[in-house]
Amino acid sequence: MATFGVTQNAPSHNPNKSFEIAERPTDGISSLSFSPKANHLIATSWDNQVRCWEIQPNGTSVAKAATQHDQPVLCSAWKDDGTTVFSGGCDKQVKMWPLSSGNQSVTVGMHDAPVKEISWIPEMNFLVTGSWDKTLKYWDLRSQSPAHTQQLPEKCHSMSVRYPLMVVATADRNISIFNLTNPRQEFKRIQSPLKFMTRCVSTFPDKQGFLVGSIEGRVAIQHIDDAQQSKNFTFKCHREANDVFSVNAINFHPVFGTFATSGSDGAFNFWDKDSKQRLKAFQRCSLPIPCSTFNYDGTIFAYAVSYDWSRGAENHVPGSNNYILLHPILEAEIKSKPRAPNSTRK
Repeated sequence: MATFGVTQNAPSHNPNKSFEIAERPTDGISSLSFSPKANHLIATSWDNQVRCWEIQPNGTSVAKAATQHDQPVLCSAWKDDGTTVFSGGCDKQVKMWPLSSGNQSVTVGMHDAPVKEISWIPEMNFLVTGSWDKTLKYWDLRSQSPAHTQQLPEKCHSMSVRYPLMVVATADRNISIFNLTNPRQEFKRIQSPLKFMTRCVSTFPDKQGFLVGSIEGRVAIQHIDDAQQSKNFTFKCHREANDVFSVNAINFHPVFGTFATSGSDGAFNFWDKDSKQRLKAFQRCSLPIPCSTFNYDGTIFAYAVSYDWSRGAENHVPGSNNYILLHPILEAEIKSKPRAPNSTRK
């Protein structure tokens, strides 16, 4: 369990008194990724940078290294051995960054439009990327040509992979489901159960389905097997009175299988889909939370507090107010609880 100290004061961007990472990005934060092997955290941002920190047991952060793209970076992923980081962004490049190389990254692939999503699939020894050019590409790192290009119905918005399940959400509320034992063929395509644009998807730990988050402050629980459709439901979140906010990120806890949502309202919440209840609500930050992630053993929840473009380019102020915060997890916050007999809480 993390043994962080916390900040003594609670500024508006950090009302939950989480621990702050120093040397923060100078523009909007687009993705956060923890190493699968250690407490090394990657952040990508609109200042073209990919940064890595080592998180100490007391919660302090040590900047380890950084590399960059030619344009804003939108996504990141780790190789399963924790030695290498992958990133993609608006320069259309797919980059590989061996951390032992210092700040030297190499381009391992290209798309025809910005790269929005990236994931390493250790079971296949492939990298998969999703782009606004309406394709998925599978990369064997020994070649700069894709091993396979898969057409998507629209621009890639979000992707989640737990082999053999891969779920890709695109524009026009399409959701493409793949069985990666046959990666060249779409297994199933459905329309999102939510009525508005998909912002994020996250596959169940048991690979039986996935969560969908939309710009309209709703999350859908969706099973893949037709026989399980009666278990599907949706719930509202990231709303206040008549104000509705985007669900920007959904992250499953690696131990308990519960999950976190993070939104444009500046809040994050912990949920249990099986008991259909919210486990913990946290105080709202003064800015949106565009991305978040758990570390490998579920003792740290990292989240960014930064502009998320939900109010358009005209409200973007470069170089200001970008924070990465670390919340030490208490088991009581995230572990499933018995549902009260008369509870209707969602």
